[in-house]
Amino acid sequence: MMSSLSKVERTENVALMVQASMAMFPLCLAVVPWGILCGSLAIQAGLTPLQAQSMSLFVFAGAAQLAGVSLFGVMSPTLPILSSTFVIGSRHLLYSAVFQAHIKELSWFRRIVFAFFLTDEMFAISTSHIDKNRSFSYVYAVTAGIIFYLVWNLATLGGIIAGSNISNIEELGLEFAIAATFIAIVIPTIKDRSTLSAVLVSGLAALILDIIGFEYSLICATVLGMIAGFYTSNGEQNDA
Repeated sequence: MMSSLSKVERTENVALMVQASMAMFPLCLAVVPWGILCGSLAIQAGLTPLQAQSMSLFVFAGAAQLAGVSLFGVMSPTLPILSSTFVIGSRHLLYSAVFQAHIKELSWFRRIVFAFFLTDEMFAISTSHIDKNRSFSYVYAVTAGIIFYLVWNLATLGGIIAGSNISNIEELGLEFAIAATFIAIVIPTIKDRSTLSAVLVSGLAALILDIIGFEYSLICATVLGMIAGFYTSNGEQNDA
């Protein structure tokens, strides 16, 4: 592919790759403890090192992997594991809708590659790039996704090694990396009242519902945040 490009195009692609790598680097650092936790918990739940690493290689979905491993560790039936991971991963339907117009003309193979590497972090980096440059770059987006994929799998490998040699690694508080990663993703996107209200309402709702022990706190908090953002957005349009 690169051989069919002109020298100028190759230079531009290399520059985009460097930019994407630099932009993704802070999120890669934030996710390392998360990957270590995921790999170690997989080992402690009874998975073999190969199975634990294969989850990151082929599933590549941190929150869904943690949920699946946790349920597997308590000998949960298959259906709850599948339904939980489906609900957690359903946000990617929204992500794909955002990029649909940008990639619909690409080949099936390139769309499949894009879909596989599409994570929360890649979404944040790519949409930020679109906002700044008023254009979509497939090279930029996929490069960011690949860099994150490599770091995630290396972190998982570290967790597998740690999980095989260190007991009760979950007591180290590594799960804070999950919250830190999503905070790092969300904060830069707060640019208007509707987004701010959605973040505040969903965050407070999740906290309160979790404290009272409501089983579907995350789902309800998400819906409440979307409703708050919708009505605030309508209010902003009416003011305008």
